[in-house]
Amino acid sequence: MMGMAALSLTVGGCHKEEKAKGPQTPTVEVTTVVQKDVPLYNEWVGALDGSINAVIRPQVTGYLISQNYREGEQVKKGRILFEIDPRTFQAALNQAKAQLSQQKARHDTSKANLARVKPLAEKNAVSQKDLDDAVGSELSARASVEAAQAALDEAQLNLGFTKISSPVDGIAGIAKTQLGNLVSPSMQEELTSVSTVDPIKVYINISEQEYLETVASGNKADQMSLQLVLANGSVYPHEGRFALADRQIDPTTGTLKVGALFPNKESLLRPGQYGRIRAMTEVKKGALLIPQRSVTEMQGKYLVAVVGADNKVDVRPVQVGERIGGDWLIEKGLQPGEQVVAEGTQKVRPNMTVVAKPYLPSSSSPAPAEKR
Repeated sequence: MMGMAALSLTVGGCHKEEKAKGPQTPTVEVTTVVQKDVPLYNEWVGALDGSINAVIRPQVTGYLISQNYREGEQVKKGRILFEIDPRTFQAALNQAKAQLSQQKARHDTSKANLARVKPLAEKNAVSQKDLDDAVGSELSARASVEAAQAALDEAQLNLGFTKISSPVDGIAGIAKTQLGNLVSPSMQEELTSVSTVDPIKVYINISEQEYLETVASGNKADQMSLQLVLANGSVYPHEGRFALADRQIDPTTGTLKVGALFPNKESLLRPGQYGRIRAMTEVKKGALLIPQRSVTEMQGKYLVAVVGADNKVDVRPVQVGERIGGDWLIEKGLQPGEQVVAEGTQKVRPNMTVVAKPYLPSSSSPAPAEKR
């Protein structure tokens, strides 16, 4: 009998202990719905290119004897980059000079002969044929002088073309030929390229819809301040401006090619890089922001758990707008100052009582809002 009594007491004690524990009130982390003015941005992927890309090719045929620049360095307009063996062209120039001197001597002789024949013809001392021959000889000699002068100018130009210079200020690329190679204007590959990178161009493709919206809004695209986000996520410290647009919408992609210019005095930006262009299109007044982690998507609907003053949970559908860094802009469904669950949304149910404590997000700088 004593054993039964002891067992009865033990079982009764266990039931009392389980009843005392009961269901635990979940603890969640909450944050306040923030209201503030938020700038909204459009963003596009851009490809960088030189504002001028000069392709350097030979204009005469000859053997390359020197390269006078370091690949990848800044060069000034007129800087000699390559030299072609000039000896053949110097000889041609000397020959052209001699030919010009010879033609000038012949012209002088014909002029002197005409000067003697003219007075005699006026006195009928010589025939009209003699006068005509003298005039024709002088004209022919003068034309020969002009032809010889043109040949001399061409020879001078060809000799000058043996020194291949940069037509622009910019960064000279890697040489695509070797010293000692025979180069000519008909060669398929260029010698090198020189790109002007200050300012540098960034090309983007905007949709036809974006183009029409910009025109309809009356915004002047060339007055928009542009940000350039580089491949490592950093924001380029100088702002840019839209500078040009293609003449037509690409029928295959439905996009318009647009170019922006960014200052680049330090030559940090190079042709061939990629980045993201941001343009602020509007400022959303009195926007409501909550962390993205507070929003749950379920069957195409967006839900937020709101904790009231009585610590009870109200699960509401909301209409979301743009993402802003780690936050989400809420169009409808919330009021400024309300408390929403940011951590522990999976624990809560409608009308559930919770223990709320402040949500402490990890420190990170907010990103601009991108329009959806």
